[in-house]
Amino acid sequence: MLRGPSEQPRWARPALLALLAVTAVLSLWNLSASGYANDFYAAAVQAGTQSWKAWLFGSLDSGNAITVDKPPAALWVMTLSARIFGFSSWSLLVPQALMGVASVGLLHASVRRWAGPGAGLLAGAALALTPAAVLMFRFDNPDALLVLLMVAGAYLVSRAVDATATKASTRWLLLAGTAIGFAFLTKMGQALLVVPAFGLVYLVAGAPRLRTRILQLLGAVVAMVVSAGWFIALVEIWPAASRPYIGGSTTNSLLELALGYNGLGRLLGGSGDGGGGGGGNTSFGGATGLTRMFTGEIGYEISWLLPAALIALVAGLWLTRRAPRTDKVRVGLVLWGGWMLVSGLVFSYMSGTMHPYYTVALAPGIAATLAIGGRELWRHRDRVLARATLALMVAATAVWSFVLLAGSSESYAWVRWVVAGLAVLGVVGLLAGTRRLSRILLVGTVAAMLTGLVGTSAYAVATASVAHTGSIPSVGATSTATSTGMGGMGGMGGPGGTGDGGERPDGGTAPALAGSTTGTADSAGTDRTAGFPGGGGGMGGEAGAELTALLSATDSTWSAAVGTSQSAAGLELASGTAVMSLGGWSGSDSAVTLEQFQQYVANGQIHYYVGGGQGGPGGSADGTSSRIAAWVEANFTATTVGSRTVYDLTA
Repeated sequence: MLRGPSEQPRWARPALLALLAVTAVLSLWNLSASGYANDFYAAAVQAGTQSWKAWLFGSLDSGNAITVDKPPAALWVMTLSARIFGFSSWSLLVPQALMGVASVGLLHASVRRWAGPGAGLLAGAALALTPAAVLMFRFDNPDALLVLLMVAGAYLVSRAVDATATKASTRWLLLAGTAIGFAFLTKMGQALLVVPAFGLVYLVAGAPRLRTRILQLLGAVVAMVVSAGWFIALVEIWPAASRPYIGGSTTNSLLELALGYNGLGRLLGGSGDGGGGGGGNTSFGGATGLTRMFTGEIGYEISWLLPAALIALVAGLWLTRRAPRTDKVRVGLVLWGGWMLVSGLVFSYMSGTMHPYYTVALAPGIAATLAIGGRELWRHRDRVLARATLALMVAATAVWSFVLLAGSSESYAWVRWVVAGLAVLGVVGLLAGTRRLSRILLVGTVAAMLTGLVGTSAYAVATASVAHTGSIPSVGATSTATSTGMGGMGGMGGPGGTGDGGERPDGGTAPALAGSTTGTADSAGTDRTAGFPGGGGGMGGEAGAELTALLSATDSTWSAAVGTSQSAAGLELASGTAVMSLGGWSGSDSAVTLEQFQQYVANGQIHYYVGGGQGGPGGSADGTSSRIAAWVEANFTATTVGSRTVYDLTA
């Protein structure tokens, strides 16, 4: 346990344990300060602790009116934790933190198989210190489980490549397909970005003959489809009247949600193939193009080591150009470099909703490519060209870290001068050092590694030191991690909103309302403090004690109905009751028709209707939630509870 296998260096296992400990500290340190983090998903977890049907479908409320707009795999894990330990900030977020530690451990194991323990440690450290990873491993969005399952898939593919028996390699490939299938049930299409690299690696380097490798890969695809398709089939064949409406869809279909809103809609913008509004808003991700990964908030979250990783990929492939088909170094570069390139290009050019934290899925590819390519260059350090390439990687990292820190409003931006000083030592040491001047080479190597880690580490530690709530968290200490989407103030409505965003359906940013956080742009032009309506508490914060007590005293299926899911989520968390969202994330979903709502009211299943917020109590002018709002206003008496307009539907 502590010493490790005898064939490994004595330092390998203790260093791994230290790495996992540091990762755990970054992920768990003052974790409860973030409260419920993203109210949208936290409310669904709370609902799952109150109803097994809500747990199965990922319902926003325990009355099962509507689901969140993602498949429920991540919610399954968090809800089981909350059922075992009680619903709290810790039971909600600790599983995410542990997934982060497991992702770092699995990445280390994957890279170590083909590049040795040193490269494995470097890859694990690079992932652990990526600001986007620290952010998501402390948050209740689905991304932590997504990263873990994709890294697990890569590990299983590496085991399949190493297997010499056809039966063994087939088993590992089927398990890899299963991991990606469950990743699809975590965040749908984003999980598929690694599949091209996985397939290419085994097709090129698998041990069996080519025909067998092709058949095995087809089997892995079947495993992937089955492991994701069983739940989609379950939802599609389940009578719609006895399950919740599929949030984010236009036809109450999980398959349509996967193909449209969370599929082509994300890539192409608008509604993709006509199913669901996939966004069409890139204001949070910046303009499309090759520079997107280096600009704005995305640059701070993911790009620190990206220039060095790209250089390492090119150099590593060149050094292994004459290697045998099954050469493990080249196979590793194809696996992780393919992951990095495909994901990076898709993120760079997707025209739908692109939030900076999506790039956490790019972090393992960057970390592993950098480690494997850097280790291969180090093996050839007796060549001047190899040392010069290492020096180029150091210089590129230093320059880019300096630019990022210089454009930051963080108080610790001064560490850019430390990066610059270390870079000088690293470049000089690598260029001047040889085997005869080993001490100079050693100093240069240590300085080079520190150069790469200082900038990203500063942002990682700062990210872990502050609370993060809302739907669009950001990295660093002074950035407003308490920003949310349109939630907290009622239904903005409109067609084609996005489910984890904070942007208006028309492509603009939600306007600042009373109580919202506003901010200013730093010298890089990136708004590091801008917030959105509702703060960390969502509607729970707006409700106040009086409205919370009113809802808590009800015993109906739903204590209240509101226009949007963000409003419902905050009220649910504040009161502990089920609150019906009539229009989903933006108020545009047709989750409940006017006739259904009238029947629920007649049956006494909804006690109150809570209005107020931007644009009145309803969603879009022609949406069902607005028609319901008009009917409520025409037939029931409005009263004011705290700052909200409330209608007693039992009167």
